[in-house]
Amino acid sequence: MIEKSKKEKVIIALSGGVDSSVAAYLLKKKGFDVIALFMKIWHQNNSQKECPWKEDSSYAMEVAEKLNIPFHIVDLSKEYENRIVNYMFEEYSLGRTPNPDILCNKEIKFDVFLKYALQLKAKYIATGHYCIKRKEKDNYRLISGKDKNKDQSYFLCQLNQKQLSKILFPIGEMKKEDVRKLAKKINLPTATRKDSQGLCFVGKIKLPEFLSSKLPKKIGKIIEIPFNSKIYKKEKKEITEESKKIIYTEYDGKIIGNHNGAHFFTIGQRKRLNIGGKKKPLFVISTDVQRNIVFVGMGENHPGLYQNSLRMKKSKINWIRDDLKLDDNEQKEFLIRTRYRQKLTKGIIISKKDNVYIRFQKPQKSITPGQFASWYLKNELIGSGIIEN
Repeated sequence: MIEKSKKEKVIIALSGGVDSSVAAYLLKKKGFDVIALFMKIWHQNNSQKECPWKEDSSYAMEVAEKLNIPFHIVDLSKEYENRIVNYMFEEYSLGRTPNPDILCNKEIKFDVFLKYALQLKAKYIATGHYCIKRKEKDNYRLISGKDKNKDQSYFLCQLNQKQLSKILFPIGEMKKEDVRKLAKKINLPTATRKDSQGLCFVGKIKLPEFLSSKLPKKIGKIIEIPFNSKIYKKEKKEITEESKKIIYTEYDGKIIGNHNGAHFFTIGQRKRLNIGGKKKPLFVISTDVQRNIVFVGMGENHPGLYQNSLRMKKSKINWIRDDLKLDDNEQKEFLIRTRYRQKLTKGIIISKKDNVYIRFQKPQKSITPGQFASWYLKNELIGSGIIEN
């Protein structure tokens, strides 16, 4: 819940969607001195026609007028390009799949934007995320949103205690349907507007098309690995061995087609392979950007799609609850999530000197290097790390 205010200044990140609009209304109703800021983060000339930031900002301005709160636009496009876009190109070129939403929350919303707000003498910033912040003794706890279908805590897995101390989540204890109902009741311009697809990173341009502006197309082989390949029968007992990426070679399968660049593909992908005549769909099980090869397996139960464990570099681990951080050679059971909206699953986190490992109770599908693994205790998000393999 939001604490009572004595006219404390709060800057709301108003996006032009219904969630942040209702969040702004609730803050004003609570008695805060609310200022709305719209973040312009991407307007490169070659995608400007397709990028709806102008429409979004127009809606945001209408909401601010309706609520009678000051409205400003802040241009963070340079910071976004430097911290997010360039990082994404780099990661894709290495055959990894980054998560721009998590990175933007860490690097832009709750870093650059937060610092900007504090310069304006704001006590807090607020967003329309579906999650809950609670304070317990000396710790801020990040709790899953009440609406389990909309819970967005995963996207905030890289936040720290200092950032949490300055953030409010006004709609975290509401369900989406109630947010819509309230917006209609008070006649907000965004009441019936469709949810945005996150940040205007590529607008309506497809990701491969966007990536190809800097990552050149390069014809390579698609190799199918048999379901019963002997490579899956090797026994691995130690977590350090079990979590290693399987290195496929051309001799482990057969060439069944070509692609335009291994860096355009990600683990678990089935679209754009353009290969027919199979009894079951083909899925990407691995990519090799050095040799420009995409390895695929037939059927969603192909063993190449599943892993019992994963590895993260210790230097890239973020503990939201630093008091619960594991020491070297310590292990503990948590509930794990490796992608948004994935059902939480049991796993043991094992902390070693340079790496942190997760061993799952049941094999997990399509674990993707570059994405984030996050861990919870019940409904509280405790920490996260970038998946290496």
